[in-house]
Amino acid sequence: MSAKHHKVRVGISIGDFNGIGPEIIMKSLKDKAITDFFTPIIFGSGKLFSYQKNFFKLQHLNFNYIQNVREAAHGKINMLNLSKDNSNVEFGVPTKESTRFAISSLEAATEALLNREIDVLVTAPINKDEMLKYGFQHAGHTGYFEEKAGRKGVMFLITNDLKVAVSTHHIPLKDVAENISTEKIVKQVQQLNKTLIEDFCIEKPKIAVLGLNPHAGDGGVIGKEEIEIIQPAIEELFNRGILAFGPYPADSFFQPEKYRKFDAVLAMYHDQGLAPFKTIAYKEGVNYTAGLPIIRTSPDHGVAYDIAGKNLANEQSFSEAIFAAIDIYRNRMEYIELQKGKLRPRVVNAKDNYDEDLPEEVN
Repeated sequence: MSAKHHKVRVGISIGDFNGIGPEIIMKSLKDKAITDFFTPIIFGSGKLFSYQKNFFKLQHLNFNYIQNVREAAHGKINMLNLSKDNSNVEFGVPTKESTRFAISSLEAATEALLNREIDVLVTAPINKDEMLKYGFQHAGHTGYFEEKAGRKGVMFLITNDLKVAVSTHHIPLKDVAENISTEKIVKQVQQLNKTLIEDFCIEKPKIAVLGLNPHAGDGGVIGKEEIEIIQPAIEELFNRGILAFGPYPADSFFQPEKYRKFDAVLAMYHDQGLAPFKTIAYKEGVNYTAGLPIIRTSPDHGVAYDIAGKNLANEQSFSEAIFAAIDIYRNRMEYIELQKGKLRPRVVNAKDNYDEDLPEEVN
């Protein structure tokens, strides 16, 4: 079966169940036709989700309870029961129970992904600080998946017309300058270039690289990292045939007429890239761990304890994360087929296909 016609098995980890994780998962799966397009497998708890689906008045949702991933059925919302016990839900408050369950769900889903029992993984938001207290050894999902995959990835925030990666992730701002290097930037842009070709079907990507300092150093007046580190990386990349440009001042780059000229952007640190991305993307942004042999996406927001239990959570970003993972999987499989000498079929956007084919009353 070709990648285009393979019904993608989408694993879902539930995050902190005292946040909005289960709510946005169920809202993303509420349309009856959803399982015509992919096979969802939630790594959760039947009792927990039964309680929350009644709480959020989503009683029409039906789960197919399974004890093993291989039991997952197409055409159904599968629930891998990690616990048969009742869960003590305290909306808006991270607890030992909700944190440990978030870790268990993530670990079980990741194991299934590494064993190829699921095709992609979509992760609901976690509380990183709380998880660190109970044995989780990473500052976020990205580092965790890098360790599991055995290679470095890139935190990549994506929408249809804006894709932003960050050179440094969750580190103090005072440590950013010493954590960037010409070699590191070269490797990251090479990785981005490969990802854009293989996962997003962009034949010759154009990648913008931002400066570190205000006004990109202003010719060395406000800092020399642009001259000594970033510009040499861009020149080396260009000499290798990669269309990398910059360094651009971050304060003026994220205007539509500027960023839309490029297929991706590499920012130097977390907030430099994520602050404008989240402002522009707002509800539709997706976090993708690029450069790994596994495919993992997540919504571009956190646990949102402030609205947990109020039935206010918007599921759009989580839905976008699901369909982005499906598109990436299909694009990647078709790229592999192309490399084998097969004729490349037309790439179909999974979300567009879903929206177009749904009955009118479901849209």
